[in-house]
Formats: sequence, structure tokens, C-alpha cells
Amino acid sequence: MMPSLASAGVQGECHTSHQSLGLRPGLYDEDATQSEPLALLPPKAYRPDPVLHTRSPADRVARLPRALTQSEPLALLPPKAYRPDPVLHTRSPADRVARLPRALVTQPGEAKPLAQLFRPGGGGGAGPVSPQHHELTSLFECPVCFDYVLPPILQCQAGHLVCNQCRQKLSCCPTCRGALTPSIRNLAMEKVASAVLFPCKYATTGCSLTLHHTEKPEHEDICEYRPYSCPCPGASCKWQGSLEAVMSHLMHAHKSITTLQGEDIVFLATDINLPGAVDWVMMQSCFGHHFMLVLEKQEKYEGHQQFFAIVLLIGTRKQAENFAYRLELNGNRRRLTWEATPRSIHDGVAAAIVNSDCLVFDTAIARLFADNGNLGINVTISTCCP
Repeated sequence: MMPSLASAGVQGECHTSHQSLGLRPGLYDEDATQSEPLALLPPKAYRPDPVLHTRSPADRVARLPRALTQSEPLALLPPKAYRPDPVLHTRSPADRVARLPRALVTQPGEAKPLAQLFRPGGGGGAGPVSPQHHELTSLFECPVCFDYVLPPILQCQAGHLVCNQCRQKLSCCPTCRGALTPSIRNLAMEKVASAVLFPCKYATTGCSLTLHHTEKPEHEDICEYRPYSCPCPGASCKWQGSLEAVMSHLMHAHKSITTLQGEDIVFLATDINLPGAVDWVMMQSCFGHHFMLVLEKQEKYEGHQQFFAIVLLIGTRKQAENFAYRLELNGNRRRLTWEATPRSIHDGVAAAIVNSDCLVFDTAIARLFADNGNLGINVTISTCCP
């Protein structure tokens, strides 16, 4: 057994050992010595620093570099001065985050805060993604759907992540087959996620935006690069595809739809007195674009039916802003007119009806303009001056 330093008679010889060791004052007793390693000191010679003993793992990780070397932070050391512990190289994303400081610094003296590296300009934007950014966002990939695991982030007992949507369908962790209960919140990964910009889920189809995780869901709901659904009203057709494939789908799967040429046509809806929910659809082609004319009859509540008429552009929202349309009911010395900008088929008919952003009239109004149960609507498409 190694004799204690006090019994060796060296108690009064180590007044300057704190500075020579590069350690914080107060960590060692007066009987500590420069010549002996920490493991050989008496049990009471080492007092843990209360600053490092915080409750948050993220705070403790942030303080470790300066605790390891008082003179220089870990990120500013030469690349070969820091050798990662192989024990940390596990499959758990939380453990892999511990290796990030070295990966973020390409040359000595170029260390930058995480938010500056991955949130250029302080917000979302478009542009090339750095290898470091890709490596960091890959830590958040769900092993089931390959989408990103966004806050609140829950982990299994071994530290593996899975997104909240997939977690509801699973009975065990897809990585280690361990239990997913009880739910364990990973606060460290949530803090990292708040400093990272994530690519849009439609990046593979052309979207180049990167966004904060709080902005990502809202953007993806209206992203111009998301697949287009079939614009025909009703829920029977589940087709989805690119904008270029929409017209081909309509011609092959909905052959009953009539297409009229010209900027001024008459949309004739027959048998408007049919019971229940009914819709009428027609296509209009002019100015090098195709427009879909839709008339829907819905029963808002028992005994009260309403008609909704709208024009949709087979195109993007930006293209729709270049046009205007006018719907007109005319007859029996009466006239009812609606003018608006056509909606893109990306928005759909349902959104326009919910917001009443269309021509709305009830059955009593329809009968005033109908002729033997047939209702004619004059439709005029025009271009807007830039």
C-alpha cells in the first residue's frame, strides 16, 4: 500500500501546487502534492466542483472543455491534441453528440458557436448544406420513416430515438428492441435541435429551404414542391403526382370532364335539383393554361343547401396571381357577379369553401337563374397587368 503524503512529512511543501497543476483553487486540501497523481491522493484530498455538478447533461457537457484544460478550450486545441474516447463511439445519438466539438472545427482557431455554424443569418434559407450540417442532422433521422425526430424528443432506455408519429405505432425500440416505456425525454438533443436548421421533407423534389424545427411543419403544408393531389372534388380519387402529370391524369382517369376553349365560356350545370351533395366540373383552356371550374352543392344543415362556385388554375400559386376570373349569373332581369383571383389546385376546393372564398348562393337564388333545372354560369378569365 502506498503511504499517505501526510505520513511522509511533505505537508508544508505544496503551497503552489494548484497553479502548477493548472487546477482550480479549492479542489485539493493543503496536503495535496504536485508529485503524486490524483488517484493516489487521500480520499478527502479531492473535493468535486459544485459548478460542474448541475442537473442538466447539456450544461455539464458545455463545461467539460474548460475543466479539462484551464488554459485553452477544447475546440481551440490542435486537432491531434484531442483523441476521442472509443467508449463514446456508440450507436446512441446522445453519445455521438459528445464527439461534435472536434467535427465542427476544421482548423485550430476557427471554432464558432453551434448556432452560427448551422443557422446562417439567424433563420431559415436556401443554399448548399455543409458536410458538418448533414452529419449533425443525420443524428435526428428516425430509423423507421427516415424523417427527422423533432421536439419533444423521446428516447428508449438505451438512448435511441424514434419520431413521435412512428413511436405511436411501435411496441419496442426499432434499433435495440428494448422497451419504449416509460417515456424518457432527451433534453440534450432538444437543445441541439433548437440550434439546427432542418431540410424540407420535399428536398428530393426540388425544395432547397432549411428551417427551424418550429417552422418546418407549417412550411411543408404549403410547400410548392409537395406532390399535387387530384383536383377533382370529392374523396374518391387518391391520386398524387407532379404538376406536369395532373392534366394527363385528368384526361385518362376522369374522361367525362369536358374542356372548352376560350377566355369567355358558359358553364352549364344540369339537374341542379338533384337531392344530396352533387358537384359539376368543367375545364377551360386559355392563355396557355388550363382552369378547372367547379360547382358544388352541399347541405350545411338539415333542409338548407348551398351552392359554391370557384375557378382553380392547374398551376402554382405564383402563376395563379397572374390571372383573374369573373363568375356571373344572369337572367330574368337579375345579375349576380363574383370576381377574384383563381386559386391554385395546391389549395384545393375544400379550403376555398371553408373560407367562403368563392361565389356562394342558396337554392332559392339558384332557382331565380335556373331554366328547367339547368343553371348557366358565365365564366371569364383575364390576365392581370404586371
